[in-house]
Amino acid sequence: MSFFKVALLQLIPSNDQSDNLKKGLKFCEIAKQLGADLALFPEMWNIGYNFPDEGYRIKEWKKNAIDTDGEFIEKHKEQAKKLNMAIAITYLEKWPILPRNTVSIIDRLGNCVLTYAKVHTCDFSCEANCTPGDDFYTAELNTESGNIKVGAMICYDREFPESARILMLKGAEIILVPNACDIEDNRRCQLKTRAYENMVGIAMANYAAGKDNCNGHSLAYDGIAFYEKSSGVFVSRDTLVVEAGETEGIILAEFDINKIRNYRKNECWGNSYRKPSKYSILISKEVEEPFVREDSRR
Repeated sequence: MSFFKVALLQLIPSNDQSDNLKKGLKFCEIAKQLGADLALFPEMWNIGYNFPDEGYRIKEWKKNAIDTDGEFIEKHKEQAKKLNMAIAITYLEKWPILPRNTVSIIDRLGNCVLTYAKVHTCDFSCEANCTPGDDFYTAELNTESGNIKVGAMICYDREFPESARILMLKGAEIILVPNACDIEDNRRCQLKTRAYENMVGIAMANYAAGKDNCNGHSLAYDGIAFYEKSSGVFVSRDTLVVEAGETEGIILAEFDINKIRNYRKNECWGNSYRKPSKYSILISKEVEEPFVREDSRR
């Protein structure tokens, strides 16, 4: 496999799900025209990452949640098959008691190969009205030029190194990140670090400026931190693949998969020299000050 091309759909949503469906399908067509292997939506595209505010009835908001076999997902399956292009579609998923913040990856044949619900829900905000996901998943994705192992995490997940680390351990070569927040230096550094320490490519699609608390700057990193300038001489390099501005549109992130795979075979990060027997504290559920939060869900 040579290049894997991800179209970052940096869009502005409507409050109408049918409008978002039509707009999303249209931008998938444009992504295909640009040569994309996969189109990646921002977080919770079907309703534009809208949550109930004070006075809003939760019961009414939950009606926005959709089934994984409903029209919204089926239309994207049809579009993926028609365009011969994978689509990572995001939505508020219908779920018992509280809905989930979800992404489904549909392959170019129209099959759903992975469905992931956000594990690290922002429980300090209105997103506490979502059920957290139960695990991180990867899948083999078939493209015209070969197969690639992909995984997904959503927005706040990127702020926990465990998210990307688990996906790497499960074989992910590319991690897809639907997003809905302001992108600034610290969040850039988070994604860049996740790519570097796991030797993975990371592609993040954010809402364009104009959507509340979002400012565009969708971006991608390839995780290749060094290259061989001459025989035995290695030089640091910028792992940034591409970064968008703030306006609405599509930006194409091209990952050189052969280079990423070769780099992973020879460098010292990822799972090369880890010492898992020393990490038992990482799965402890005990929390001490100053990190005690009453609204935290473990």
